[in-house]
Amino acid sequence: MRLAQFSALFFLLLQLPSLTYCIEAANHEFFMDCDNNANYHVGKPDVDLLEFPLNLEYLEAEFFLWAAFGRGLDSFSPDLAAGGPPPIGARIAKLSPLIKDVIAQFGFQEVGHLRAIKKTIAGFPRPLLNLTAESFGTIMNDAFGHTLEPPFNPYANDINFLLASYVVPYVGLTGYVGANPKLKSPTAKKLAAGLLGVESGQDAVLRTLLYQRAIEKVEPYGIPVAEFTSQISKLRNKLGHQGLKDEGLIVKPKEGAEGKIKGNVLAGDKHSLAYGRTPEEILRIVYGTGKENKSGGFFPKGGDGRIAKSHLGKIKKSEG
Repeated sequence: MRLAQFSALFFLLLQLPSLTYCIEAANHEFFMDCDNNANYHVGKPDVDLLEFPLNLEYLEAEFFLWAAFGRGLDSFSPDLAAGGPPPIGARIAKLSPLIKDVIAQFGFQEVGHLRAIKKTIAGFPRPLLNLTAESFGTIMNDAFGHTLEPPFNPYANDINFLLASYVVPYVGLTGYVGANPKLKSPTAKKLAAGLLGVESGQDAVLRTLLYQRAIEKVEPYGIPVAEFTSQISKLRNKLGHQGLKDEGLIVKPKEGAEGKIKGNVLAGDKHSLAYGRTPEEILRIVYGTGKENKSGGFFPKGGDGRIAKSHLGKIKKSEG
């Protein structure tokens, strides 16, 4: 065999694994870059599961950025908003220097999360978000079963904003826990694990800041901080319809870690493992309606992405 022919054959043999990989990817509807011999692929089910959290990441990014700076994605990263409508009612919060610094960090972290997800899958533009004081006020009213007077304002001070923040990241992290065992590709698993790590950290920081003030009363309501967290968690359990997956800062000792302590700075099951939620449970909670097919709450027109839209009847079953 001539040297030139041998070299060509040798080169072809070297390329066979990559060619086979690309063909397999196409057969399984994998999303990958075969032209550049990319070392990752994300199957269609994984795409749906990675796409869904964008709804929560958009919500958190706008809430934190606006509270800290008085401006959001359209100012910091308009490319990520992708022309989606600006949030309703978002505004700067009256925060102390320390809390403002923490929340600013959270805001930029959420920008990174959006960027990381959108580098992996196409995603969708920012959905319409309702971040008005009234939206959070409704949650607090529902949590306590009566109207608070004066209406709860998340942007009024540190305590109010921390309590409003308690409402958000934890829901997202339970979604990542729930999605993890369903993900197939290493790329999707790595991304979800990275997102879960930081979302869990945010929730831990918020819970710790609130735990320091657990017995402090939220004025003018005269209700302790810990009671606010307990009632919010009970509401999320109720809306989710899937039992206990949420706990406040103080619980009965038998419900704490190893059934021996009432302090509950981190929420977890009987083995202190994080709770997981399905996309449907999350939609019921963030819509505030207890129904995955009835929008409202933070998402007046519903969430975006195939999973959220399918529940709102915007995608026919034959297309699923």
